[in-house]
Amino acid sequence: MKLPDYYEFQSAAKIMSGKFALENIPQEMRNLHAVHPMILSDNMLEKIGTLQKVLDALASQGMEAGAIYTDIPADSSLHVVNGIAKEFKRKNCDSLIAVGGGSVIDTAKGVRMLLSQDMDDILEVWGCENLTMGHRVPFIAVPTTSGTGSESTLVAVIKNEARKLKMEFISYYLQPDVAVLDVRMTETLPPRMTASTGMDALCHAIEAYSCIQKNPVSDAYAMKAIELIRDNLEWAVNRGHDGQARLAMANASMMAGAAFSNSMVGIVHAIGHALGGVCHVPHGDAMTILLPHGMAYNYADERTRQLYGELLLPLAGEEIYFSTPKAQRAKQAIKEVWSLRKRLHRSCGLSVRLRDFDVNPEDFEKVAETAINDGAMLVNPRKADVEDVLFILKKAF
Repeated sequence: MKLPDYYEFQSAAKIMSGKFALENIPQEMRNLHAVHPMILSDNMLEKIGTLQKVLDALASQGMEAGAIYTDIPADSSLHVVNGIAKEFKRKNCDSLIAVGGGSVIDTAKGVRMLLSQDMDDILEVWGCENLTMGHRVPFIAVPTTSGTGSESTLVAVIKNEARKLKMEFISYYLQPDVAVLDVRMTETLPPRMTASTGMDALCHAIEAYSCIQKNPVSDAYAMKAIELIRDNLEWAVNRGHDGQARLAMANASMMAGAAFSNSMVGIVHAIGHALGGVCHVPHGDAMTILLPHGMAYNYADERTRQLYGELLLPLAGEEIYFSTPKAQRAKQAIKEVWSLRKRLHRSCGLSVRLRDFDVNPEDFEKVAETAINDGAMLVNPRKADVEDVLFILKKAF
């Protein structure tokens, strides 16, 4: 491959993966000179005991939370982030531990942004690379899903409820200090949620590998993530207590997150963000529904066909890859994604159509207009306008 004229790659979080990873959190806190953390999570994780496992790990070495905040919605908002930052200061906390999925971790990133920059409103730092290092706020992420990869990304997505818009904040200073991958955090994840978050991770990796900002390091992360998803997603869905499959998916999500965080995504995410903001379609489900349609759209680009052909190897394995003529590998790669999605639909009811979420086609025009202005569209390998997005939406409906 030809190297880019210039690229940057950073994956700053220390990865703690495997058995007893949770029990190493107190030592990492001490390494970061933090003793009074605010713990962010959500009500469901508190109710089912997942949060308690982290609290127990802290208590096992004499550490306790300075504050616990669990009232974080599925799509975090500007209002929530601003409010938590004020509570952090009121309780004299010195660090953040986020226990949850993408919304919780992105909320923690937003709070860290405000605290580090000594600001009161997160809108003051909206955009790309608007941050300086600022004040040091130690931050540990403990993901409870295997999809967003937020524990390793330099991106936070936070909803502006007034504008019905999911806003992206991008900075290298958003990456956590530590990412904790422990099978106990995902072992109770229901099959359908396991499937949709796994498809989200797959979409991250595929778009990272094919967008125009790709680089050789992000490629390596993306390829390995796809291979891990190929070998473990269906096992994790159908045999939820398979610890090896769960841990493999946690690692795949983290690696896919690092990949797209350093290369970006594309049209699938641009439309998915718009669907989330306008029609409230959950992100993982939007990725599941849109991924093969977005790949089919990008197939018209010659360069992308070559890249999809290369992805057939981690998507399907050596036997199918080498038995498929080179000219047919890109199409076969897209077929593999369709096939995986179909199998997951059969096994756990994973939604594959937008109509499953009561999406109103009358909103498609607004979705399309929002999508073409999304930052992810800028790095998609094939340009798209409103009519192109409308075509994809209708195909996905």
